[in-house]
Amino acid sequence: MSKYFQHILVLFFLLVASTAKSEVLTVTLLGTGTPVPNIQRFGPSILVETGKKRILFDAGRGTTQRLHQLGIDIGSIEYLFLTHLHSDHISGIPDLYATGLIWQRETPLRVWGPEGTEEMLFHIKEMFDFDTKVRNQFSKSTSQEVQFIHESVLPGVVYKDNDLSITAFTVNHGEVSPAYGYRINYGKYSTLISGDTTYSPNLIKHGEGVDLVIHEVMAASKPLINSNRRLNKMLDYHATPEQAALVFNKIKPRLAVYSHLLLFGVTEKAILDETFSLYKGKVIIGRDLDTFDIGTAINVYNRQ
Repeated sequence: MSKYFQHILVLFFLLVASTAKSEVLTVTLLGTGTPVPNIQRFGPSILVETGKKRILFDAGRGTTQRLHQLGIDIGSIEYLFLTHLHSDHISGIPDLYATGLIWQRETPLRVWGPEGTEEMLFHIKEMFDFDTKVRNQFSKSTSQEVQFIHESVLPGVVYKDNDLSITAFTVNHGEVSPAYGYRINYGKYSTLISGDTTYSPNLIKHGEGVDLVIHEVMAASKPLINSNRRLNKMLDYHATPEQAALVFNKIKPRLAVYSHLLLFGVTEKAILDETFSLYKGKVIIGRDLDTFDIGTAINVYNRQ
């Protein structure tokens, strides 16, 4: 084989490899926890990477720290989608805002959220008003660039760019209404984010043919359920392992992952055992910085 054809062949394989990599949908669990402070499980937040785009879904406690661990510039995050406005899903937004100001965010952060989001963003900016003025005086900055752009969420396709589309759909989170889940399609691959929900037929409808499902879960021991009225109430708007297994059986994803683990007096092994008694597919317990490269195979690894 001539050197010319060897050169052409090398270029061809490099092009194929580059194209294949660009089509991979990468999902990272930045935080898998709950409102309860936990150094191993930060607040709910998921990073989705498609090509050069980096998109956040929720921004709970510790989101900026997890991004820093990954070596990701906070200013490179341009899009944030909120499932709902419970505190554990939004408490990291002030840090995203203030740290972005300090490090000269070059583009505004576009935030999609339900009713109440615009007012929340206004008050976050107002909270840091003194800090912003002082820092601008010190740095002689004259930038008046808006740091948030609010986008309303309604059911349906809320974002589309070439091979990437993001669809919002309502889920059942009790009195918190609307609460949303999201489906992300990138080329041939897809992931579904449940948000906070109990068993949701609408989630099942939008999960048809999805590769990866990230689903919340709640479980409590029988003594605690019998003695704690608040836990009983919480079970009305969170998904038990049994309910999640029903969802997985209907969607049949290539992989299901538990996140936002609300466990009271039960072990992670116990919720997997209950799940596998009803569902025979692949399910794992998600951990902070677990990453899923979705392509012809789903590669799972931790970026810590």
